Amino acid sequence: MSGGGMESVSTSRHQQNGHHSSKLCGYFQMPLHYPRYTKSDYETMPEWRLECLLKEYGLPISGDVEQKRKFAMGAFLWSY
Repeated sequence: MSGGGMESVSTSRHQQNGHHSSKLCGYFQMPLHYPRYTKSDYETMPEWRLECLLKEYGLPISGDVEQKRKFAMGAFLWSY
């Protein structure tokens, strides 16, 4: 294993009786890291990036760009 890198994990195959199957699993796998964007990052983030981020975490990507921004900020920003 190389130091500090991520290992590749196949999500399109699953193991069945010790053999790999080529069936699609269709399950959600939580990303390893929590996003570390600031409020100003979300306010200026392009719509395509917001959609990628929400999709990566299995969250809905419907609505206009402002609704996506508000949803992402509500989901990922914590107030202290």
